[in-house]
Amino acid sequence: MFWDKASNLYDFFEYAYNCKVYKGTGKKVAEFVDKDDVVLECACGTGGITVDVAAKCRRMIASDYSVGMLRKASKKCRYFHNVTFKKADITCLKCRDNRFDKVIAGNVIHLLPEPEKAMEELRRVTKPGGKIIIPTYINMMNKSNGPIVSVVGKLGANFQKQFDLKSYMEFFRKMGYRDVEYYVVEGRMPCAIAVIKKP
Repeated sequence: MFWDKASNLYDFFEYAYNCKVYKGTGKKVAEFVDKDDVVLECACGTGGITVDVAAKCRRMIASDYSVGMLRKASKKCRYFHNVTFKKADITCLKCRDNRFDKVIAGNVIHLLPEPEKAMEELRRVTKPGGKIIIPTYINMMNKSNGPIVSVVGKLGANFQKQFDLKSYMEFFRKMGYRDVEYYVVEGRMPCAIAVIKKP
């Protein structure tokens, strides 16, 4: 599996190429998390967002489909005792309805052939009044980022979509999400964070 193999180099690549955004995204996402929150993170990767959220919330389940990524994230978060790591498929979550105060899925939507299925699952497990937080790299169509996206794609990362901010907003609008706020962490490859409040 590509992501198992990539787990050993993922942080090195992020810090070398996009450090400001990589660090800034976790800090920004954590701003939407409260101390009493029970949080689900899907596609936690190596724990770049996990560490900042774990420092704020009451309890957290961090999940990923890649065992290699989970191993790295678990090591990065070894000093937090409020985090449980689990292998999970974002399109078929084994959780009851309305369970979590906040649900996070970072940098995964653009990789999914059926992102609508994932969004429905994220919405399903979020409590009414809770928030779904979706950070995703944008401006991938920018020429300066094109070679990086191309190389990563050739190595096995299967990009289904590429977004700029306008197309990212349109993506959620087409799925019927209206109560959405957007924030951008600026840098070499910026990250747009969609914050969706569940009615």
